[in-house]
Amino acid sequence: MPEEEPVEGLIVDTSGSVPVVPPEGGEAQADDETGGKSDGERPAVRPGADDTSVAQPVGWGKDSRNRTEQVARVTPARDATSVTPAARDQTVIGEVAVPPPMPTGPPTLAPGEARQAASLKAVGIAAWFGEHKVLENVNLNMPAQSITALIGPSGCGKSTFIRILNRMHELVPSAELAGRVELDGVDIYGREVQATETRQAIGMVFQKPNPFPAMTIKENVLSGLKLTRTKRPKKDELVEDCLQRAGLWNEVRNRLGALGGSLSGGQQQRLCIARSLAVRPRVLLMDEPCSALDPASTRRIEQTIVEIASDVTIVIVTHNMQQAQRVSQQCAFFLAEENQPGYIVEIAPTTKIFDDPEDPRTADYVHGRFG
Repeated sequence: MPEEEPVEGLIVDTSGSVPVVPPEGGEAQADDETGGKSDGERPAVRPGADDTSVAQPVGWGKDSRNRTEQVARVTPARDATSVTPAARDQTVIGEVAVPPPMPTGPPTLAPGEARQAASLKAVGIAAWFGEHKVLENVNLNMPAQSITALIGPSGCGKSTFIRILNRMHELVPSAELAGRVELDGVDIYGREVQATETRQAIGMVFQKPNPFPAMTIKENVLSGLKLTRTKRPKKDELVEDCLQRAGLWNEVRNRLGALGGSLSGGQQQRLCIARSLAVRPRVLLMDEPCSALDPASTRRIEQTIVEIASDVTIVIVTHNMQQAQRVSQQCAFFLAEENQPGYIVEIAPTTKIFDDPEDPRTADYVHGRFG
């Protein structure tokens, strides 16, 4: 039987937290951690007789002995909204699964009602882009209602790791993954868990503000509800609540009909935070949310982060050591040697990381002696 080409298409993100965007810096990956093969070099998938059976081992190469729990996925068809996760047996699913029927009634939450903040746990995480391994054996507990800062020099896998935490890593065609990510003890990569459900529970705020420019401020805040078909009474109260928590209400209360793209950079970032909070996530991931902002906007967003931490667990990537000290309770220091995958050198409470770290490399980094 001749080989069939991999199914190509779009993944539709209905989380409401962020619009689906390709990683910055190119189609393949967000930063200089990439090094994978082109689409044309990826192995073709051969579906089995039952149209959902596993096909053939993929991704074997120099690191094959280390890929004990490798997960690989194919891009779903254009009319699909999710893809069934592959088993952790070095195989790839041959066909896109049919999405389950929608619930008979959309979930309904009161404007002030929030889901309980959840714990996140990464266990044995390793990641590849093609044959390029970017993370090795990352283990990290992120307690509920806490702020965890991921620090380390550029190119050590921090952004890749934070994307793994809400299944955005799998949107990259050449991406592969080993290990588990547990949300309150449930593996988000398990067969029974859909990516859209994961991204609704685990929101994301990116480095560059990305509001919907053609939508009004109010429509931006409510956009996630439409995408997830979530009914909420008293939407005006919900908009006010989310903008208050994001620290933006007093600045926009009289112009909610203005376009989201008309706001300043710092205001747009806080609008993105408000949009994420509207779907009541249990965890909020932030990938350098203040890197492009002025000090005043940075200070306001840091205040917002601290204020919402009682309702949502926060994981933030930052290169600003003072910011990590100001907002986080614990830090994880990532590092990567030349041509080697990134790993965690040290995890500890923030005060210990900055005042009395165990590893001398941690002390050198946080005190500006390298990086």
